[in-house]
Amino acid sequence: MTKENGEPQAYGVETYWDDRYSQDTSTFDWYQQYAGVAPLINMYIPKSSKILMVGCGNAAISEDMVSDGYQDIVNIDISAVVIEAMREKYKDMHQLHYKRMDVQEMKAFKDGQFDSVLDKGLLDSLMCGTSAPCTVSTMLREVHRSLTHVLITLGEPRLRLPHLKAENCPWEVLFHVISKPGSMRTDESTSKLLTDQVLLNDDLTFGPLFKMEDPDLHYVYVCIKEGSTTKVQEPIGGFGKPSSVT
Repeated sequence: MTKENGEPQAYGVETYWDDRYSQDTSTFDWYQQYAGVAPLINMYIPKSSKILMVGCGNAAISEDMVSDGYQDIVNIDISAVVIEAMREKYKDMHQLHYKRMDVQEMKAFKDGQFDSVLDKGLLDSLMCGTSAPCTVSTMLREVHRSLTHVLITLGEPRLRLPHLKAENCPWEVLFHVISKPGSMRTDESTSKLLTDQVLLNDDLTFGPLFKMEDPDLHYVYVCIKEGSTTKVQEPIGGFGKPSSVT
């Protein structure tokens, strides 16, 4: 996610997204559509939850979640352009609320106001900035005020867990993998396998059926705060097979 000259792309800059959404008014879901991750979201986020969707963009996932029974989703994005467009699009859908807000500055929300935060690609965007470690730390500190954070990302554990396991965010982190839509692994993936927690070794590798930086996978981190009643499962070592590493 860099420019051709090797400089970081300005994914964390409001004007970049305003320009992009001004030119592209179509609906677009980063990484995964709701149907692909629904079994996992259903398992960790009850339908009665108050949900915060960070970096919502013009994705259809919130609409699809409402169709699946979710009743209260607040969507935020740094781009006023996309927020106004989505607010108008869903003005008759009372379950969805849209606010222009920077995920690094969410003081308008009270601690514990949301049961769950869902991030599908936002953290990856912030990782592209020149001050990524500081930016991501600030974001996660804000997100930590909710009980559960579900992160869908391109980043494998060695790249993401140092941020998710920082001292200012004492979460228990559960790990899942999901096939990228249209990838060679798609036929291997089922709802049952998606919802199986995958075991991580001490060096943050996992296996035996996975390789690090697998181009056919997305990684899902479920970050659970103390006090949450989120269901915790026994981990496995691969697609339904016990780990060969202890």
